[in-house]
Amino acid sequence: MGLPSMNILFKTTGSTIISRGNRGVVALILRDATVPADPVAIMYSVDDIPSILSSDNKEQITLAFEGYINPPKKIIAYVQAATATDYVNAQTYFETVDFDYIAVPGIADLDVTAFAAWVKGLIDTKDKKVEAVLPNSASDHEGIINFAATTIKTATKTYTAKQYCARIAGLLAGTPLSMSATYAPLPELIDCDHLTKANMDTAIDAGKLILMNDGRKVKVARAVNSLVTTTEGKGAAFKKIKIVDIMNQIHNDIKSTIEDNYIGKIQNDYDHKVLLVSAISNYFDGLEMEGLLDKGKSSVYIDMAAQKSYLSSIGVDTSTMNLREIKEANTNDKVFLAAAIKIVDSMEDLTINITI
Repeated sequence: MGLPSMNILFKTTGSTIISRGNRGVVALILRDATVPADPVAIMYSVDDIPSILSSDNKEQITLAFEGYINPPKKIIAYVQAATATDYVNAQTYFETVDFDYIAVPGIADLDVTAFAAWVKGLIDTKDKKVEAVLPNSASDHEGIINFAATTIKTATKTYTAKQYCARIAGLLAGTPLSMSATYAPLPELIDCDHLTKANMDTAIDAGKLILMNDGRKVKVARAVNSLVTTTEGKGAAFKKIKIVDIMNQIHNDIKSTIEDNYIGKIQNDYDHKVLLVSAISNYFDGLEMEGLLDKGKSSVYIDMAAQKSYLSSIGVDTSTMNLREIKEANTNDKVFLAAAIKIVDSMEDLTINITI
């Protein structure tokens, strides 16, 4: 029979109150000459950074804590020995830990593709909605943020892309869901790659998150992930980090609430399905009030097509049933719901015509 299953799929085209979960957790995998007795460090501010770590690793954590509007809610670091040849132990740990973004400061170029594949596996096959910030990783996937930069300069240091991924992960984690990280400034930087507008457009269209110097400040050019190839079920909106963040938050909120309050606890009759529909609808109403979803565009309902197909698969003759009978039919331990939402994006492309 397997584990109870619940699939929440987002496509382009209750009595239990569902509340939005907290977000903004950054996971880091570090390598150090000295590994603490407990390789996991959970930090809520720079004051929690273990003193045993190297100065380079302390700097990486400090960079991540810079955030944007807010600092990350917390940072979870898994420390490996400097001689480690893979990330298996850290990956095994993080598969069962909640986080939003993950970065591996100093990751070897040869390890980037395999690490990206692991993250895509978490998202696509293990239903763990996370995002990774990786250097120069053309992964063509909404869960991989391809940070592409060669010049990242502060007044005292020049970073490589792999040395700055933790900073980008922290910046994204500190961006409220109501905002995009597009044009988010990095005040510590004095310069970055100088690209023409055409070259920047080309890079962004290729799924690269790049930096730009506008003459006054260095900032994120556009908050996009590495997705390039769109499909009917995964359209252009999936290229936006903000949109994916909101989808991930909705998925995680609904999934955790149903797992904690419904699965195995609530009888599966029509009345209780209606209560679940109502609870999710109220959750969407709250997101509409927060401005994350378009007002009046959200709906939740019993998926009649899926329910009818299931009934037929267990030998029920649906040809003699009307819509109400199909909707209220006993579906054993299966629940088939569908929903439609419209996520609100941020202002990014503006055209102003001024007549003189």
